[in-house]
Amino acid sequence: MDSSEFLDFLTSRCSVREYGGTELSPREEEYILNCAVTAPSAGNLEAWDVVVVRIREQKEALSEAAFDQPHVAAAGSLFVACANYVRSMSRYGERGILYAVQDTTIACSYMMLAAHALRLHTCWVGAFDEDVVRDILHLPGHVRPIAILCVGRGSPPGSLTPRMAASEHVHEEFW
Repeated sequence: MDSSEFLDFLTSRCSVREYGGTELSPREEEYILNCAVTAPSAGNLEAWDVVVVRIREQKEALSEAAFDQPHVAAAGSLFVACANYVRSMSRYGERGILYAVQDTTIACSYMMLAAHALRLHTCWVGAFDEDVVRDILHLPGHVRPIAILCVGRGSPPGSLTPRMAASEHVHEEFW
């Protein structure tokens, strides 16, 4: 893939909020997870974990925890990306909390792009009640849910959301 193909790949991805409910195959899930483990991480500690949710009742509970976003329940599979503080704090102390969150978001981004490469659709969900998600998934205290990645076969919107130009984000040398 050359650089223009890569940019086209990135710009063709969009958030999808309508899914057919078809589960992902084990092979698709494995591919997504294998791509995630290639993500860079602070100190190569990979301070993230993921809970893959397929059971309808679990997805419905997570949908409610996500302030009743229906696409969470409708997605084929959910990848709940979690920061594992213990892994990074063991080396970096308090700063490891930030590194664990960064590691998690990078790994989740890789999962989202891996799903896109499989021609699956995704939606990153960050709006949810962390305590409720923690209870639903029985997360240990040192693990924080960062994102719910909805993945499945869906209906993309008719047009892509416009983006700001790169120049709108860039500051040369100083702010």
